[in-house]
Amino acid sequence: MKEQLYTIPLNDAVNAGDECPFCFIERSVEQDLLDFVLGSGSSYMEADIRDMTDKAGFCRQHFQKMFDYGNTLGNAWILKTHYKKVIGEMKNEFARFKPAKTTLKDKFRKAAEANPIAAWVRERESSCYICDHFADTYARYMDTFFYLWKQDEDFRKKIREGRGFCLHHFGDLCEAADSRLSNQAKEDFYSTVFPLMEQNMDRMYEDVAWMIEKFDHTNIGADWKNSRDAIQRGMQKLKGGYPADKPYKMNK
Repeated sequence: MKEQLYTIPLNDAVNAGDECPFCFIERSVEQDLLDFVLGSGSSYMEADIRDMTDKAGFCRQHFQKMFDYGNTLGNAWILKTHYKKVIGEMKNEFARFKPAKTTLKDKFRKAAEANPIAAWVRERESSCYICDHFADTYARYMDTFFYLWKQDEDFRKKIREGRGFCLHHFGDLCEAADSRLSNQAKEDFYSTVFPLMEQNMDRMYEDVAWMIEKFDHTNIGADWKNSRDAIQRGMQKLKGGYPADKPYKMNK
């Protein structure tokens, strides 16, 4: 099947031979977003972009990655205007706050009425400009995956012969299959991916187990086989991501 522009990134991810093609995509998209927010294009200097970052904010994980990225001026501009918005919201919340009256009975109940200040903080924490944009992009890649799965035998062959998926993204894939495949197509899909996952989880177990055996003095001269990077791949297979990755830095 001839590649289309929108299918190239997913095919590249599958061709990479990674433990999970969606981890590969997630890292690529996240790095593109960091480049957009803080990179040499200086989008952080544009008022309309900062309006969006001010509104959404960033989660703890992405603040850490933004700090690691290394653009001091860009981070400072984003923080300055974001702080202005948060402080304004906070003052409004404080102005209309009234402490709830608690009875003796309430003190013994597990589920008390939500504190409005705590609710406002939780709402702020649940929003992130990078997470939100990635979620939109990720949904489109799910659509593309199932489009290729249904239309392209070469793509299905690559999946069948690949390393499967991490458990995190595999769960997403199974959830998406329910709304994107017909009943018959779902039967065919699960009959392929379940054995694939079993096979590759077993493979990962064997790599980790052999790494442990290599620490036995009787195996000092033995071949490492595929276990040298078993720790990071094993962690990725269970939770996704790349534990061994160094921080992504600004390309100056």
